[in-house]
Amino acid sequence: MRNLRCLDAYRRTSNDVFELFGFFGDETCGVFDLPHSPTGVTLKIIACSGMGWDHVSVSLPNRCPNWPEMEFAKRTFFNDDETAMQLHVPPSEHISKCHTCLHLWRPNDGRQIPRPPSDFVA
Repeated sequence: MRNLRCLDAYRRTSNDVFELFGFFGDETCGVFDLPHSPTGVTLKIIACSGMGWDHVSVSLPNRCPNWPEMEFAKRTFFNDDETAMQLHVPPSEHISKCHTCLHLWRPNDGRQIPRPPSDFVA
């Protein structure tokens, strides 16, 4: 994941963030309001890194983010040479705390995400 200090202009530093997390974040985590001008929305993003994973949750108040918005979040929070993924787990493992939120994950402990050949996912 990128050093999130480069996104400080979008970092939320309101009382609700401090009350929930106890601080406003650092280079590895934080809450961000990121405008996506092509669709005219502001994405609420919570980013963190720990237990072997980089994690970015992306939400909107009235709908799930669409593909261009998720791609924008990926390109903003992860380095160009990093692969991030969305996971579709079995229904028995669904734990939804927000029905308008999607997630990006990347192992940060040296493991690589296996990928099919490039021409399969073009």
